Parts: sequence; C-alpha cells; structure tokens
Amino acid sequence: MSKYTRQPLAGRRRLITFAGASLLLSVSSLSSAIGNRGTGVLAVRVWPAADYTRVTIEHGAPLKYSHLTVKNPERLVVDLEGIELNNVLESLAGKVAPDDPNIKLLRAGRYKPGVVRLVLELKGEARPQIFELPPIGNYGHRLVLDIYPAAPPDPLLALLDGKDAGVAAETRPPKPESRQDAPLENKLENKPEPKAEKKSASVAEVTEHKPVSKRQGRAVVDHLVTITLDPGHGGEDPGAIGSGGSLEKNVTLAVAKRLRAKIEAEPNMRAVLTRDSDFFVPLQMRVQKARRIQSDLFVSIHADAFIRPDANGSSVFVLSQSGATSSAARYLAQKENAADLIGGVNIDVKDPVLARTLLDLSQTATINDSLKLGKAVLGELGGINRLHKAHVEQAGFAVLKAPDIPSILVETAFISNPEEEKRLNDDAYQDKIADAILSGIRKYFAKNPPLAKSSLARLD
Repeated sequence: MSKYTRQPLAGRRRLITFAGASLLLSVSSLSSAIGNRGTGVLAVRVWPAADYTRVTIEHGAPLKYSHLTVKNPERLVVDLEGIELNNVLESLAGKVAPDDPNIKLLRAGRYKPGVVRLVLELKGEARPQIFELPPIGNYGHRLVLDIYPAAPPDPLLALLDGKDAGVAAETRPPKPESRQDAPLENKLENKPEPKAEKKSASVAEVTEHKPVSKRQGRAVVDHLVTITLDPGHGGEDPGAIGSGGSLEKNVTLAVAKRLRAKIEAEPNMRAVLTRDSDFFVPLQMRVQKARRIQSDLFVSIHADAFIRPDANGSSVFVLSQSGATSSAARYLAQKENAADLIGGVNIDVKDPVLARTLLDLSQTATINDSLKLGKAVLGELGGINRLHKAHVEQAGFAVLKAPDIPSILVETAFISNPEEEKRLNDDAYQDKIADAILSGIRKYFAKNPPLAKSSLARLD
C-alpha cells in the first residue's frame, strides 16, 4: 500500500509525493527543477494500465508545447518550449517499466536552446491525448500525456474470457458450428446452446429458469448476475487522506478486490472492477464500463473524510434528481464529483451516448431500485460498524448516473478518523466490509430478482 508524504518546497509550496508499485515519482531540489527561463518542472509521474498509460509533467507555470506522431515504429514526439533539460526530466527514461502495456521507452533530451524534446516509443498503434490541467489542491500546472491503445481492451470480451478461464476445457460444451459466428450480443444474452450435454458454469447457467441456490439468504435469479465494483479515486487522485497517511484510493481498491473474489465464488454472480490497479478513471468512464457489460448493479466504494477527526460511521448514498437529502450529502457529492478535476480529464472529449441517456425516463425506476439495494447494504454494514446515518441518503453523484443500473455509493468508514483509519487498513476488517456488502446484495436480489436486459442497455 502506498505511503503518502509531503515535502516542503521553497518554504512555501508543498508538493504531494507518493511511493507505490504503479506510481513513479521524481522530485528534485528547487534549484535543479527551475529551468533557465523560470518554468520549474516539479515532478514527473507515470501511471501504467491496460486502459491507457498516463505521463504527467508537473510544473510551476503553463508550458508551451507541440507534438506529432511518427510511424514505423510508432512514436509520440512532444516538444516543451521555454525550459532547459534538468535531472527531473532526464529521470523520465527510468520511469517506464518494462511491462508497461503501452509505452516501450521514453527519452528526454535538449532539442535546441529553450526546447526539450520527449520521445515516447510506443508498443503499438495509439491514440494519444495531450492536455493541460490548471493548479488544484496540492498540484501545480500539469501537462498530461494519455496514451490510449488504438484497439482498447473490450470489457465485455474480458468479462466473458475471465469467467470462462476457471472452467476446465473438458467441461465446456462443444460449440455448434452454426453458432460460431454468433454476435457477441447474443452471447451476453446467454441464449441456450442446442444439443449441449453439459453446460459451462460461465454462461449457460444464465438460461436455467430455476433458482441456482436454495441456501438461506441467497439470491434467487434466473440469469448470471453481473456486478460492477468501482474503487473510488486512483492515480493522480488519491482521494481522502488519513492522519496516518493512508490513501483512500488504496483502501477502496483493496476492499473492492476482496469483494470481487467473494462475488466470483457465488454460483450465480460475476464481478468486474472499473480499475484493478492504481490509475485514474474519469467518472463518466466508470458509468460507461458498467453499461458496456450490461451490469445488473453498480457499487462504488469509498472511505469518507471530514474536517473533524471525530466523525465516524458507515453510509450508503444513491442518486437524487431533486437535491440532496442533507447538507452533508450535498458536500460529499460535490467533493466526489470534483475527482475529475483532480484526477485530470480532457474536457474536449465528450460522450454523446451517456449525455443522451442520462435523461431517460428509466432513471426514476432505477433510483427506486437503488434505494432498495442501498437499504439492504446499509443494514448489513450496521452489523460491523456504527452507521453515520440510519437511512440511505441521496445527492447528485455523477458516478451513480447510469439510467438503467441500480447504483449505490458506499462510504465504508471515515478515513479521517484515526480509529477507523486503522480498521480500514486491517485485512480482517476489509474482509468484514466485503462480506457485509455481499450479504446486502444477496438480500436485495432475494426480494428483487434481476429482469431481462432492456434495449437501453445496448445503446452503446
């Protein structure tokens, strides 16, 4: 788990630094970080992930830059104007790990007086996005290089492949020749394979129109339930920070991974993470991922923080279209919605599908289902921790705006409370949180069996 520290800079400015497996950071002294023309490069960071690799250059003033792509081999060339090469920029060459999914190597050198050239040799065809972010929180100006693969990972294929991986080859039914070229949408709808003597545990279970488990408290469903788990924050956005240095992004990922393992052990459920390592996912992309795989539920996991260290307890929130149910809920929604500003999103990239569907009439029905799910999960959390509020609260959380997926945001505990911070970092307590959320999900499905997917879920 990453450590979080702050280093004084020039006696006035403070700079966040991290140390972790997926975050590489270099900070030099102020004298070496300041270029000859007064633009100080303060830090460089590299965040590798299958979705995309992000390179961040933090500096003391806005940078002029230009870029171009070169073929054979695939390269991205970025010229930074108004600065001179220093040891921070030189350190970029050592920041790219050999297993980075998207960048093969990165070089920085003096191109001409006042211009530093960065050359990123890529592992395949890519669609880079380059943009600047203004200062926010503890960050200065940031130049962001996002390297997206031209053929991004398909979460739907990954889900199907991942679930099938656990089934031995001899237990899988032979695939009829007439259905070899069946559309992927048909596979997801899990239409029965004709004349198959045995059924795969991954897909064919979905077609069984009978309860898959009769154990008490288990969900009674007639198709394989897909649950998207969303570990809050990540990458450039650490989330809330405990007094002991714990980062919310690390706690949420640890709890989400435990919960995923427990869901995958259920005979009628499967789970997908919006992020499986330390990188930033924009809020709307978290919603898109859930809709792309036609999720039945969306559970966003967080660890709350407040200005007073004595605030404590667990909470569950759902979306509101008519204002927050309390000032605290409104404050929290504003804070969580600011994640895109901290994590860094290219505002020129818009998603017309999401914008079109957010106003769908199904939102009201989805919120009602979300309230039922939230109540079931909150009741289970009350068995392991004090509840901050005894009822499910509502506010305008951007990450809960899937119009066709019941969605909740779970604040597991207050990371700003020293006692709860210790518990959040305890393996046994993380396990209890995961058990409580899963138990709530089971109780929800016992009373609200999932229905067949609507056409709305296939708009994108």
